[in-house]
Amino acid sequence: MAKYIILDTETTGTDETDRIIQLGYVVLGGKEIEVYNEFCSTDVPIHFAAMEVHGITPEMIEGKEKCTDLPAYKRLLELNTPQNYMIIHNAPFDLKMLEKEGFNVQMKVIDTLRVAKHIMPDEDAHRLQYFRYKMDLYKEEQKEADALGIEVKAHDAIGDVLVLKLFLSKLRKAVQEQFPEENPVEKMVDLTNTPILVKTFRFGKHKGKTLEEVAREDAGYLRWMLKNMENLDDDMRYSINYYLGN
Repeated sequence: MAKYIILDTETTGTDETDRIIQLGYVVLGGKEIEVYNEFCSTDVPIHFAAMEVHGITPEMIEGKEKCTDLPAYKRLLELNTPQNYMIIHNAPFDLKMLEKEGFNVQMKVIDTLRVAKHIMPDEDAHRLQYFRYKMDLYKEEQKEADALGIEVKAHDAIGDVLVLKLFLSKLRKAVQEQFPEENPVEKMVDLTNTPILVKTFRFGKHKGKTLEEVAREDAGYLRWMLKNMENLDDDMRYSINYYLGN
C-alpha cells in the first residue's frame, strides 16, 4: 500500500550553505498515522532572519543529533521508494535541503504550491499561511492537532505539516472537481511537473499588465527578458515563449 509523507523543514536560512535544523512530517496510508518532529544540530549558524520566522535559536539545537542521525531521517530513507508520495508546499526548497543531507527523493512528488497555482490561478497569494486563513483551516487545526499530538505553531515544521494536511484535503477536492475523469492524486503529481502559464506581470515596468498584452505591445521586451535575465524561472520562460508564439 502506498504511503503519503507530508513534510516540512526549518533551516538555518535560505542560502546555498544553509542546512536543516528541524525535520517534521506525518506518514499516512497505514493503520496508524506516524508523526515525526525532531530538531537537529549543524555547524552552520542560524541567520537572525530565519530565527525571526521560525523562532528556533542556537540553544534549542545545541547537543542535538545531526540530521542524518535522526530517527526521522532514517525512517524517511526507508519510505523513499517509487510507490510512495512526498507532499510538500514549495517542494524544491525542502528537497534541495534534504539533498545536502544525502537524501535524493525516489518518491512521487506533489508540490501543493504548484498545484494550487494551476488550480487557483487568480488567488492573491499561494502561500500556505494565506490558505490557512482563506480556507478557514485555522478553525479545524486544533482538533486535528489534538488527534495527532501536534502543537499548532505557524512557521514551525510540524505545525506547517498539520496545516498542509488540512490544505491537501481541500486541494484534492478542487483538483477532482476540475478533472473529474482523472485520479486526483496522480493528477497532482502531473500538475507538479507541468509548466504554469503565468498570465500577469507581478514585477518590473509592466507590473499589472497581462503577458498577452505585453506580447502585443512590447514583444521586444519579452525577447530581451529571455535573452538577458539568467534568473528567469522556468514558468515565466515557458509563459513568455507561449505568448510570443514560440
